[in-house]
Amino acid sequence: MRAVVQRVIESDVTVDGKVTGAIQKGLMVLLGVAEDDTEKDAEYIAGKVAGLRVFEDEEEKMNLSVKDVGGQILAVSQFTLMGDVRKGKRPSFTRAAKPEEADRLYRTFIELLQQQELHVEEGVFQADMLVRIYNDGPVTILLDSKKTF
Repeated sequence: MRAVVQRVIESDVTVDGKVTGAIQKGLMVLLGVAEDDTEKDAEYIAGKVAGLRVFEDEEEKMNLSVKDVGGQILAVSQFTLMGDVRKGKRPSFTRAAKPEEADRLYRTFIELLQQQELHVEEGVFQADMLVRIYNDGPVTILLDSKKTF
């Protein structure tokens, strides 16, 4: 499982002209699910996202988590994070999970965050989405449950 996590001052997702999820200060999480991912991968990524200390404290050091600052999370499933372009220039998505399994693990990820009393907004699984991200900093963190980077 892979995630691109961005600290934002606001972010939203629009599908067919309707906003389906919107947050103010918090984290925008783009989540990709691999074919061999399990609940353990969702637990790892959810734990990292919830605990990431990327918000500044009173000394302007990144020491606070999204929960510490009362922030929110916008989670968007993005299978293209599993794209492989090591050969050629057209991405291969053979490592991406099948839609049913990807949706199940995406839902697990969201539920794990909610269990930690975090407010989570969502995109729409498999929809063509317009995602607006106001990256604060900019701060962008890459996570991989297989720890390939």
